[in-house]
Amino acid sequence: MTPYINDFPPESLPISSIDTIPEPPLNENYSFNKELQQILHGKQLLLENLQHSFEEIHQHYENGYITYRKGIIKTKNKTVCARCGNKDSSLFAGFPCARCGEKECTYCRKCIMMGRVSECTPLIGWCGPEPDRELTEPPLEWTGTLSPGQQHASDQVRQTIIENRELLVWAVCGAGKTEVLFEGISTALASGKRVCIATPRTDVVLELGPRLKAVFPGIQVAVLYGGSEDRHLQAPLTIATTHQLLRFYKAFDTVILDEVDAFPYTADESLQYAVRQFRKDISSMIYLTATPNQKWQNECRTGKRNFVTIPARYHRHPLPVPSFKWCGNWEKSLKKDKLPSAVNQWIKTRLDNQKQCLLFLPKIDKMEKVLTILRKTYPKIQAVHAEDRDRKDKVQMMRNKEIPMLLTTTILERGVTFPNIDVAILGTEDRIFTESALVQIAGRVGRSSEYPKGEITFFHYGKTESMVKAQKQILKMNTEAKKKGLIDY
Repeated sequence: MTPYINDFPPESLPISSIDTIPEPPLNENYSFNKELQQILHGKQLLLENLQHSFEEIHQHYENGYITYRKGIIKTKNKTVCARCGNKDSSLFAGFPCARCGEKECTYCRKCIMMGRVSECTPLIGWCGPEPDRELTEPPLEWTGTLSPGQQHASDQVRQTIIENRELLVWAVCGAGKTEVLFEGISTALASGKRVCIATPRTDVVLELGPRLKAVFPGIQVAVLYGGSEDRHLQAPLTIATTHQLLRFYKAFDTVILDEVDAFPYTADESLQYAVRQFRKDISSMIYLTATPNQKWQNECRTGKRNFVTIPARYHRHPLPVPSFKWCGNWEKSLKKDKLPSAVNQWIKTRLDNQKQCLLFLPKIDKMEKVLTILRKTYPKIQAVHAEDRDRKDKVQMMRNKEIPMLLTTTILERGVTFPNIDVAILGTEDRIFTESALVQIAGRVGRSSEYPKGEITFFHYGKTESMVKAQKQILKMNTEAKKKGLIDY
């Protein structure tokens, strides 16, 4: 149990070899360290994450204030990382450990970037009293108003939080999901609950931080991402990338998971494991997405999943519906340094009329080829992709209307708003353009109340199921919005 003390007795074992770790009873007369309480409550940290001596930490353990959990759980058949949930044998390795003396001390490679979890590493948590929280009444200071669709969803979110249930908020792109959360978050905070908004992408965390601080000015807000200085804050309201959740354990009463359909969350089981772990046993969970996967859509339709839709944008105009345009073998055209005539005409019409536009392509090399062709006529056109260091500058130039047209990969499928643009995809038949991606890309059009209309065109060399499903989903939302009286046009 004491792997960090150099002269521990020879009969000591790595923590993973102990069948049941003792849990000493709480000694209420013990004068515990409040700083340790603040740092450890709702967390699972390694000793190297703490500046306190192991002697002090172990004394808290012996008095029932701290828990030790196995970092690596080994059975005859498998090895599991308790922090990230990794079970993949190829993502474990062994090393000669000076700490426990084992020649092959197993550690997890999957979450190594957050500190090494090995066989002799305990995950340290807090099991004493919760930190005192001062409440500000009322916590929400927002003067905006919600549309009828937003208000209905807001009421559902608030009730779900009160009753500690789960809810999927299925809201169209540009519906104003963040504002729908305000009342529910306020209700949770006012009742002493800890709230976490988690999202897969750092840029969304950085955008949400100032917005939430502005509407909850009396509440401490922790903003967590790689390199964040807020990581030791014991805040009532936390906004975090899903990667940062690996440090938490049974910490939050209310969890709001934004962009539940987005990479990397959908592709990384450890992030899904983290979300399950950092909720309290009795807690509420709100999922937000414009594009639930097929399984979730089926669960909504069959009544297996609680959900609420926001089928219309706040400006009461319908969602622009994609049109399909066959453009022949466009890759063959590119090899001849040409664009399909239909695509050429689409671009020319917009740029001649000074209408900004986005053109999505499935691969970087194809995008750069198109850029070379177009720049002969339109030298100001730019292109962006995930590895582009100037990506943010180019996006800002597009917002400033310094660029007439931006070529892009799926990196701009979500999280960006340009007020008055048309959008097209070249090579929509490519498998990278899933139903979800296509709905998100279509959602870039008509977001602004000043310019609620726009065109979205799918240029293709063969219609796909994803294209058809994306179009159907958008039409269905428009039909629902009209039935509910949420659109006027």
